[in-house]
Amino acid sequence: MPLAPDLVHRVDRLLAAPGGRRVLGITGAPGAGKSTLAAAVAQAFAGRCVVVPMDGFHLAQRELERLGRADRKGAPDTFDAPGYVALLRRVRQPVDGEVVYAPEYRRDLRHGVTGAIPVPADVPLVVTEGNYLLLDRDGFGPVAALLDESWFVQPAEDVRLERLVARHELFGKAPEAARAWALGPDQRNAELVSATRGRADVVVPLG
Repeated sequence: MPLAPDLVHRVDRLLAAPGGRRVLGITGAPGAGKSTLAAAVAQAFAGRCVVVPMDGFHLAQRELERLGRADRKGAPDTFDAPGYVALLRRVRQPVDGEVVYAPEYRRDLRHGVTGAIPVPADVPLVVTEGNYLLLDRDGFGPVAALLDESWFVQPAEDVRLERLVARHELFGKAPEAARAWALGPDQRNAELVSATRGRADVVVPLG
């Protein structure tokens, strides 16, 4: 997906501003297209951008089961929010020659993999994407202040739901179970995320 010209302009403006590395946050409800948009930014600014997803800080499935939270995986308290905040603080203050390593979430393994995403010190733009970048609870409160700009992705609701169900099916859920999860735990999280829309710098109606 090519990046829209107005969004290219916004990133160009971010990179032209003084002050070193910039952090762009892309947020929205589950299935909104955050990863797709982040990938489009990375493609448009190849060599100058690294994508660091919030999902790498998912608590492992085994830990969620121990805590009794596996039935609502994806809720704010099923992430290591303080760990995510600590990583953003590190990437905002790059040290010459130092590579910061971020985790990556593996849906096939149902947990994050540490050290999967290198962020070299000379990369001028870090794009981070996830549901709760603008949430002010469950440990995510500091995130908004660590972003130089935030985009809220909001497609049509039927499009978002269709994508979400298809993703759940792709990773092993039966069609009925996929739709039940999308309309149950995912929908509760979507409503929580939608309430943060007003804190974003721009709303992207991704089709």
